[in-house]
Amino acid sequence: MSQTLKIAISGKGGVGKTTVAAMFAQLLTEKGHRVLAIDADQDANLGMALGFGREELSEVRTIADDRDLIKKKTGGEPGVSGSWFSLNPKVDDIPAEYVVSKGGIRLLQMGGASKGGAGCACPQSTLLKTLLNYLVTEENDAVIIDFEAGLEHLGRSTAKNVDALILVIEPGRRSLETAKSVIQLAKDIGIEQFYLIQNKWMEGLSSTDVAFFADERVSLLGSIPFNPVFVSADREGTAVSSALDDGLIAIFEQMLNQLLEEMSGTREYA
Repeated sequence: MSQTLKIAISGKGGVGKTTVAAMFAQLLTEKGHRVLAIDADQDANLGMALGFGREELSEVRTIADDRDLIKKKTGGEPGVSGSWFSLNPKVDDIPAEYVVSKGGIRLLQMGGASKGGAGCACPQSTLLKTLLNYLVTEENDAVIIDFEAGLEHLGRSTAKNVDALILVIEPGRRSLETAKSVIQLAKDIGIEQFYLIQNKWMEGLSSTDVAFFADERVSLLGSIPFNPVFVSADREGTAVSSALDDGLIAIFEQMLNQLLEEMSGTREYA
């Protein structure tokens, strides 16, 4: 059965959201999906994790850099709250100046304030929210959104129209508390089912942290072991998928397959 997917990934800064987003985008491409990867983090790193070079990324405009577009589409200057607007792009209809492609993956960078004091990101967030709400997905389209760290995107209801919200956590109370807060905010905007990925897990570490979410509808997709290869890939600016051995790739494949299986039981796809 064909699937159309909008998957959002959230969590505290530094927990590995971008790694998960990059690997899921790559694996969905290998499954035959047309993938649009949206980097919604102002500190954009998804492109490099997908294997795009610095020169490739520098040649593409981010949405936040286009002040005229933001004003036209939201009714407000960057740094000033904007209004609602109508937008109905298909995944493959987003203007070329905002998209860079490689290996079957199309990357859209939302961007953010380039310097201190640039004001709030309200118009940019409005644009992202409406893009997600009205983005037309067709058979075998998949959209992966790498959200900014923390809770701001949910405070603006940006994640309302996604099919799955994945929370990435790492060992540590702050990570768990952030994920718990994300769940509470997501429930306020109508999201009911959540998926959990444990990153940087070490042998012998107690799994009781998962019980922290016992009162929520949280499905544990799996655990990614701590491995310095992830740090090396980030330091060298190489694609995550090319840096991992077969064993690590199999972990991501298993988690993605479980996600797709569970989603197919809760939603009818095109």
